[in-house]
Amino acid sequence: MVPAELDRTTIVVDLERRKEQFVATGEVVRFDGFMRLYSESVEEDAQNEGEGGILPKMNVGDKVLPTAITAQERYSVAPSRYNEAALVKRLEELGIGRPSTYAPTITTIINRGYVVKQNRDGQKRQTLQLTLVGDKISEKMVTESYGKEKNRLAPTDIGMVVNDYLETQFSSIMDYHFTANVEKEFDRVAEGDIAWTDMIRDFYDPFHLLVDKAVGTQSDRSVQSVRVLGTDPKSGCIVKARIGRYGPMVELENEDGGKGQFASLKKGQLIESITLEEALELFALPRDLGELDGEPLMVGVGKFGPYVRHGKTFASLQKGDDPYTITRERAEELLKENIAKQRAASEPLRTFAEDPNMVVKSGQYGPYIAYNGKNYRLPKGTKVDSLSYVDCQRIVAKSKK
Repeated sequence: MVPAELDRTTIVVDLERRKEQFVATGEVVRFDGFMRLYSESVEEDAQNEGEGGILPKMNVGDKVLPTAITAQERYSVAPSRYNEAALVKRLEELGIGRPSTYAPTITTIINRGYVVKQNRDGQKRQTLQLTLVGDKISEKMVTESYGKEKNRLAPTDIGMVVNDYLETQFSSIMDYHFTANVEKEFDRVAEGDIAWTDMIRDFYDPFHLLVDKAVGTQSDRSVQSVRVLGTDPKSGCIVKARIGRYGPMVELENEDGGKGQFASLKKGQLIESITLEEALELFALPRDLGELDGEPLMVGVGKFGPYVRHGKTFASLQKGDDPYTITRERAEELLKENIAKQRAASEPLRTFAEDPNMVVKSGQYGPYIAYNGKNYRLPKGTKVDSLSYVDCQRIVAKSKK
């Protein structure tokens, strides 16, 4: 198809008796080309965008007669967060990195928990629309959606703390131009213009001074990034949010000065935005679901995530289970499933009459041989059903070597 020809244009309409102006920004079609077949979709997109749509051809001095003038209530919108494609485009604009480094860079900051990839459902709100036709103004409430995000990268509390620290202590290295300049230096080294030893020395000599300065100005980590949320109405103790050993958390101080009560933040909650009411809800854990066989059935959150505990037996909650709302029936179901898995793991898959000590068991990473108190991994592709005693002896002997 023949490409279309468009001119990026701004149209300014002056008023006769007022100094204000009407301004429209968009594109004027000089030659429609393929757009002749897609005119309906183009017009629809222009209406949805509001700005940046298709404008009519006009000349300087043309008079415009208003048929209708619409005033739409607007809310200021925060800049959109980057998705992976937009972030790569921004890195290219800044000259940071190479195409081969973009994917590993994004993967690293996600894996380290500095950012999370999130989706957010849009919300709806009512806005006022005024329309002037002739000498009459009409009002109408219009529903609009806002806040929807899909696969956007959002910083975590740990990411913001790390970034603030690096900005404070290593501002010259955190500057966008630093990485771009290093890339240029690499090119010069590759072309033989400078020696790589000189380049590294020019970086490390001032860098060591920055490190020494950062080490000498370390502040007490216990008071870093602490946000006081308010006072617990029941106990009168202070509630605060901060970074703990295992991530962002809230703390309810002890009125006697002893150890307080702690709770981890939920996924999507941030230290800078969590409210006192949301924080107090987090202290609902551990939850007591009553007694089961004479022992308490509890739900809590530990180092490795939410769990159900009955006596000395633990079971992790599955994806979709909320520790704050999980029912007793579901908790018992998880315990039974976990007990069944433990029994299946303890029962051998194969035994051999030639030697009772030689057994094949099922483990976390697949079947293995247990022999005289030691475990031996099965070779890849080994079928347990066809495994003989001689085969097991051979695997054990080979592993010992």
